[in-house]
Amino acid sequence: MTIIIAGERSGVGKTTITLSILATMVSYGKSIQSFKVGPDYIDAMYHSRITGLPCRNLDPILTSEAYVIDCFNRYANQYSLIEGVMGLFDGLSGVDDSGSTAHIAELLNLPIVLVVNCRSISRSVAAIIHGYNTYNSKIKIKGVILNYLSSERHLEILEQAITPLNIPIIGRFWRDDQLKIPDRYLGLIPTDELDNFADITDRLIAVSKRCLDWNLLLPFLASPPNRIETTVVTAKVKIAVAKDRAFSFYYADNFDLLNRAGIELIFFSPLQDHYLPDGIAGLYFGGGFPELFAAELADNLNLIKQLISLIRSGIPTYAECGGLMYLTKGIVDLNQTYYPMLNIIPTEAVMTNKLTLGYRLGTVEHSSFLCYKKEQIWGHEFHRSVLSNQNPQPLFQLQSYSSRLLSYGEGWSLLNLHASYLHLHFGNKPQIVQRMLDSCCKYQGYTTN
Repeated sequence: MTIIIAGERSGVGKTTITLSILATMVSYGKSIQSFKVGPDYIDAMYHSRITGLPCRNLDPILTSEAYVIDCFNRYANQYSLIEGVMGLFDGLSGVDDSGSTAHIAELLNLPIVLVVNCRSISRSVAAIIHGYNTYNSKIKIKGVILNYLSSERHLEILEQAITPLNIPIIGRFWRDDQLKIPDRYLGLIPTDELDNFADITDRLIAVSKRCLDWNLLLPFLASPPNRIETTVVTAKVKIAVAKDRAFSFYYADNFDLLNRAGIELIFFSPLQDHYLPDGIAGLYFGGGFPELFAAELADNLNLIKQLISLIRSGIPTYAECGGLMYLTKGIVDLNQTYYPMLNIIPTEAVMTNKLTLGYRLGTVEHSSFLCYKKEQIWGHEFHRSVLSNQNPQPLFQLQSYSSRLLSYGEGWSLLNLHASYLHLHFGNKPQIVQRMLDSCCKYQGYTTN
């Protein structure tokens, strides 16, 4: 029975506790598959770094309910664990649970272990837990984890208050500054930038063994896998995928969907590689932090020259968010320092202190090789940069879930390019993968038939 680690709100420690469980299972020699509710990339990176398996995002807004069910059934292992997002019932609106952790729990019929922030609270904790347990009768809270405990007396009062609820306490975590994982403006610092990741993992394991009741927890993690067999497809074309410290925001499912369509992915580093892989028929630039490595990116002139030549020759190129920034004339950081980039897109990417965040419904206004005019697709924006010039013929008109915000034009589809701030999950629209394959085959001079 797989469980979902949910929080009663953001910031209660559910990610740290999830990572401690994953790390401890691995230390016991167990293979455990993790999932993350919602569109987050960085938490998923931590999961994958610890387990050695790609973490899968479960997001019914970016994909669909049917896709979430298929994804879970396809990848759930003998041991599996799902980390929730924000508070248990926090989703798209105040009307229903759409997009929330509760939505996923109900969809997959899985129980919840609720992480509760116990700072500055005692007997009132019972009212909080009771409220969460009774708010939606379809949601099953099978245990709680108490976090930020201050003393043995504090714990004693909490246990006395919770006992009448007949909900077991699975974990008791104490205030421990050593468990804080470094973060910055878009969340946790990606794992490949942390030289002390092994030390962090060791501390997580030590605390987990001390603070969790593994006799109660382990049965929740075990479940017979109901795997969907994946057909192996012979690769028809190769595409080069930018993947390093500057470009690290990718959904594991996007890679798998491309592979299953017959596209071989060849990874390269715009920071370190001076030459592109041979025989490629497409380019894929994900999001990340190009602004933090702008000087190194700008200095790699040999690779930039190759990329410019290929993109101008019409090679199918998909770039989202950080990838979009890389293709502009240049990046301007918060110190107003300018770094020249590929100059494919006639605008600069200017860093700001304002976070643009949220789901967007994109309606295609000017077709790209991946998305055709008038089609609609859900995506997610997550950035602190803005473009100095807006495209007069935008790829998308974007509309947020909030009816108070006007739609706006965004994205570029010049040459054979699809470039946008919008992060896409290819499970939303399977045609995207087929169109990528068709376009790459056409570029190489043959068809997919």
